[in-house]
Amino acid sequence: MLKYILSIIVTALLAFLSGIYMPWWGIAIAAFLVSAAIPQKPSFSFLSGFLGVFLLWEVLAWWIDNKNNGILSQKVASLFKLGNSSVLLIVITSIIGALVAGFAALAGSYLRRLIYPVPPAETV
Repeated sequence: MLKYILSIIVTALLAFLSGIYMPWWGIAIAAFLVSAAIPQKPSFSFLSGFLGVFLLWEVLAWWIDNKNNGILSQKVASLFKLGNSSVLLIVITSIIGALVAGFAALAGSYLRRLIYPVPPAETV
């Protein structure tokens, strides 16, 4: 459980730092590296990458939305036929980023298992 929580926190921190220096897809690199470095089951790796970026993007999107009183998010939501719902736009944005990070973390977990095979007793 401690590795799972640590993986979520480190993924969020590295994804935040990658957002400063790289394009948006830097979150995938961050999730991949964390998942390859911290040994977990593939399902937990996916969830930790997913939750780390979901929570990060959710907080950042809410913060940005509050800074401009939701003006921009409501206009973008109307372009996507979301009924001027900035909340729905923020949730959809966070889910897209979280899926990218989750699948990158899953790939990192499988790469780790390829390099360091799991003994048969621990495969369950």
